[in-house]
Amino acid sequence: MSRGRAHGTATDAMRAAAAPRGVIDPATPQSPRAFDPTAQPRRTFAWPAHRYELAVPAGERRVLALSWLALATAALIGSGLFALLLVGARTPGVNALLPGVDFFHVALVVHVDLSVLVWFLAMAGVLWTLAGSERWLALGWCGFTLSALGAAVMTLAPFFGAAAPVMSNYVPVLDDARFLFGLALFGAGLALTTLRALAVPGRVGLALPGAGVLRFGLNAAAVATALALGALLWSALALRHGAAAGLVGKPYYELLFWGAGHVVQFTWTLLMLVGWLWLATRIEAPLPLSPRVVLLLFGVALVSVFATPLIYLAFDVGSVEQQRLFTWLMRFGGGLAIVPIVLALAVALWRAPPRAPDGRAPGGAADARALRACLLASMALFCVGGVIGFLIRGSDVRVPAHYHGAIVGVTLALMGVTYALLPALGFARPGAIARWQPLLYGAGQLMHIVGLVWSGGYGVQRKVAGAGQVLRTPQEVAGMGLMGLGGLVAIIGGLLFVVVVLQSVQRARRARAAAR
Repeated sequence: MSRGRAHGTATDAMRAAAAPRGVIDPATPQSPRAFDPTAQPRRTFAWPAHRYELAVPAGERRVLALSWLALATAALIGSGLFALLLVGARTPGVNALLPGVDFFHVALVVHVDLSVLVWFLAMAGVLWTLAGSERWLALGWCGFTLSALGAAVMTLAPFFGAAAPVMSNYVPVLDDARFLFGLALFGAGLALTTLRALAVPGRVGLALPGAGVLRFGLNAAAVATALALGALLWSALALRHGAAAGLVGKPYYELLFWGAGHVVQFTWTLLMLVGWLWLATRIEAPLPLSPRVVLLLFGVALVSVFATPLIYLAFDVGSVEQQRLFTWLMRFGGGLAIVPIVLALAVALWRAPPRAPDGRAPGGAADARALRACLLASMALFCVGGVIGFLIRGSDVRVPAHYHGAIVGVTLALMGVTYALLPALGFARPGAIARWQPLLYGAGQLMHIVGLVWSGGYGVQRKVAGAGQVLRTPQEVAGMGLMGLGGLVAIIGGLLFVVVVLQSVQRARRARAAAR
């Protein structure tokens, strides 16, 4: 070997050693294929990624959305205050200090109606306003005003006289003229809001962009709400002579809200799925589901709700057949879209890029840790609630454990949407509390649910408190004690959400005042 060739070989070796691993040095003789124009690129598999998010408008539509958000926050504040009394009435040792079982039932009625009916539908008002058009805003303001007045009357009604609580499913009521008037006002506001959402919906677009698919999901939620209101009216007309036949109290309200209560579950599910898709996009974890597939899944839920008038035409209100069909409709029609989206979200979260040290998403627009915590906690609680649904046998406290999981799953998704919307609506980014608030709230609700399932296995009945629970064994007492502790933690977590929102608003006001 000549000296020149030896020197060239050593130089090539040094270049190869100095080159980064996996990078071919074009000057070395080992890499002629790097410059071959006929060489085919190496095929690699990549998941498709699609973004789903809505733009926040300016002008009067933004103000209307803010008003709905204020009503939703106020509903959570009132619900949390009543929940403190509610958990105390069920917790061994604490319940002896409270007035009694009737007090528990009154608090339960107001808590459920504020935390489910008012909170969910106020957030629906936020999303419908953002996704809709600029037309018919006067109708939107009328709907908001009636809804806000109705919610206020419902909340204050227990403090203005004796009220008889009726623990009907889906919408418990106080059989009192003031409370029922407030509920009717809220229903009228909801009807006007739904009418506007259907009359001037957001455009989906033939190209099916991600924002258009979200608008389709929200439009489908408006259709489900309209059919729920129609079912309520149909039941009311069918039962208009019920009082003369002795159908009063719980049997009357149970039949009145049965059909509408099942149909409105489609609204909650669609709102949650829209929230999941939006949150996944905001934390830079886009789904490997194309807009056409997502639209198809939303369409399954939309088509299912159109079975509602057929069920009413085929069977009488209150018949066993009607009740079973609505149960099956909610169980199968509402659940078909959830499993594929949950699996796609799991893939999206697994392949999401790492967060920045300050917790922001790679785009830098929002705190990804808070949004990610909301998304994960929402998915976990909703799935746990679904699994518990298969464990229900009879009417024990496993029933509220099931719907607490489902309802809290929707609530956490809407909390995450609120965190994502606050900066876009002109407020400060949620503070550090928002990063662990969803986990605290979700952990408390999980403890609450586990305690209910534990006690339900021993036959503890639902919708009872105090001595009416008949806790005979240490296991039953421990289960309900865990329920009470978890409920307390969840209440703290829920109130911290309100704190985060109020802090965001206050910091934005201070910043604007300092800039003047």
